[in-house]
Amino acid sequence: MEAFAGLFGIDPFDLWFFFEVLIGGLMSGVMYALVALGFVLIFKASSVFNFSQGVMVLFAALNFVGFIELGLPIWASFILTMGVMILLAFVVERVVLRPLVNQPHISLFMATIGIAIFLEGFGELIWGSNIKPLEVGIPDDVVFMGDAMIQQADLFAAAVASVLVLVLALFFHYTRIGRALRAVADDHQAALSVGIPLNTIWVIVWSVAGFVALVAGIMWGSKLGVQFSLAILALKALPVLILGGFTSIPGAIIGGLIIGAGEKLAEVYVGQMLGGAIEEWFAYIVALAFLVFRPQGLFGEKIIERV
Repeated sequence: MEAFAGLFGIDPFDLWFFFEVLIGGLMSGVMYALVALGFVLIFKASSVFNFSQGVMVLFAALNFVGFIELGLPIWASFILTMGVMILLAFVVERVVLRPLVNQPHISLFMATIGIAIFLEGFGELIWGSNIKPLEVGIPDDVVFMGDAMIQQADLFAAAVASVLVLVLALFFHYTRIGRALRAVADDHQAALSVGIPLNTIWVIVWSVAGFVALVAGIMWGSKLGVQFSLAILALKALPVLILGGFTSIPGAIIGGLIIGAGEKLAEVYVGQMLGGAIEEWFAYIVALAFLVFRPQGLFGEKIIERV
């Protein structure tokens, strides 16, 4: 073990260092989970994987910081950006989803890829492609737990994610709209036959996903700046979804924590022996293993089709 520490500069028995790496990974996982929540919401309501959710995070953050740069206060920028995301939900429902009702899921999936490409280009056209710093008053000091350093911004993000998960879980299970969303996900035609307005439901769920995207964009933008690489970074939510399950809101959080903590610990304790950069692909290897052995994820619903 002394040779290990001398070679890599790491004492594997330093529990405080391990705790610091673990907490840092868990906080990164919370950020991944914020993006994954948007994917889960739309999948639960339409059984379609929304490939554009990562770009929606970028688009919401671009609008938010753009309004701030125009001189608007933070609260007004938030409200205006939320208005933009609701307008986007109406446009997506009218132009994309309504014509594709009862079409194969692959058609809707391809449509979301088109939405992603459009939003990325449209956002760049309006607000430019420069990196934009975002300061909204989120604390950025460091706190100590023993000898371990923890960023206050990470703790703030964890608190925000926890509140979002609680609210969304209650919304889906104990409200009439939430039950309607689950009914639409199970069977579009059956939902229509009992009077559930499919178009309205889709507008609502895309608006809620837009709100989640805005919150995630603010958290990521405050940490890294608002830049177009956020859309690529948001793809880390894919392994999170595979682990937690595409239909589980708590699973999005737990999957995010597993991926975040796992990749940080693997990078620090294993990556240096393999030349580094294990953090870039660790999540996808774990996701591949889940696809082979448990494709529905930890909390997803196992789908059985009888013919």
